[in-house]
Amino acid sequence: MCLLPSYEELTNSVTPTHPDAASLQDQTLVQPSSIIQPKIIRTRSVPFIIPPKLHGRDWIKLTNGELVQEDSDPYMTPECGPRCSFHSLAGAYIVGSINPELYKFPEDQSETDFPECNMGRLWFSVEYEQEAERLLVSLIKARKLQPPTESCSTFVKIYLLPDERCYLQSKTKRKTLNPQFDESFIFQVSSKTVYQRTLKFLVYYVDKQKKHQLLGQVIFPLKNETLTGDNKLVIWRDLEAENLEPPSEYGDIQFSLSYNDYLGRLTVVVLRAKGLKFQDERHAASVYIKVSLMNHNKFIKCKKTAAVVGSPNPVYNETFSFKADQTELDTASVSLSVLQRAEGEKSHLLGRVVVGPFMYTRGKELEHWNEMISKPKELVKRWHALCRNT
Repeated sequence: MCLLPSYEELTNSVTPTHPDAASLQDQTLVQPSSIIQPKIIRTRSVPFIIPPKLHGRDWIKLTNGELVQEDSDPYMTPECGPRCSFHSLAGAYIVGSINPELYKFPEDQSETDFPECNMGRLWFSVEYEQEAERLLVSLIKARKLQPPTESCSTFVKIYLLPDERCYLQSKTKRKTLNPQFDESFIFQVSSKTVYQRTLKFLVYYVDKQKKHQLLGQVIFPLKNETLTGDNKLVIWRDLEAENLEPPSEYGDIQFSLSYNDYLGRLTVVVLRAKGLKFQDERHAASVYIKVSLMNHNKFIKCKKTAAVVGSPNPVYNETFSFKADQTELDTASVSLSVLQRAEGEKSHLLGRVVVGPFMYTRGKELEHWNEMISKPKELVKRWHALCRNT
């Protein structure tokens, strides 16, 4: 007789223990032809497989020193599914399946969704350390750059406006339209002024004469951005062309117009100004822009941007909306006035521009207004020269 081990694994749900149980079991056996085989359904899902149990050992050594000899016939292991056909997993059984669709990572649209006439896209991240008063800028990569030839080398200059005299520069990536930078830069800036600053990225390529040519730029104001925290977000922006024309006599202003004919709402996005001529050269002077909606030269509503201190090239990126019925667009106009304000003094007009229908404007200002009407719900962006006539 065999000695029973301390414990053993039951391979069947019922084990016969009565002496006559074996004969009783033989009487209840059915013919093999009457056994209904389960129908195997093959799917395209990935099988989830468990390894077979190890059998065929003649002896099992127990902890108490007793030896148990197993029967020469191996135990029968019940099948839980169709037998696997993989040679490397012979004897394994499929117990289920995994749907691969549930484990796909979401596709990054920023890598594939490029609009028409795109000049390229830049990825970066920004973080501010309050204790050390350091602004950390990580330049990650650029994609789909559009230099004249694919063999051009590219690099990036980073400015922290309004200071345009100092910049930090990346390494030059040779002969690629999709450079991978992975570089970090540090700007020392106080916590009181960091949210008034603006990051400016200039992307250059090197031509055959070894000259640096501008491909495009990215302007990123730090105002209203979350710069502190544990989660450092990756930001991407499309390159835009820099206005290479020299500033006009009193400076220039860039803004966008959009009209929603369904809501009857006119939207003005004040982006930035450049080449402003201060009446007072003191650095304490601040510049803001007043946006006014007029109808038949009658004042309707006025809104103002925040003031930017001491820069002739301020960046705003502020949005204003006005209620305006579609029937009023032939008699309405928008006036943008650039004003300089010093402590204890009245505001001085540095320049203004008016956009509207043929009744009030001509040239670029009229073209901007008409393009806004012809492209409802779309932001139309343009530069305009300032003038001082009222």
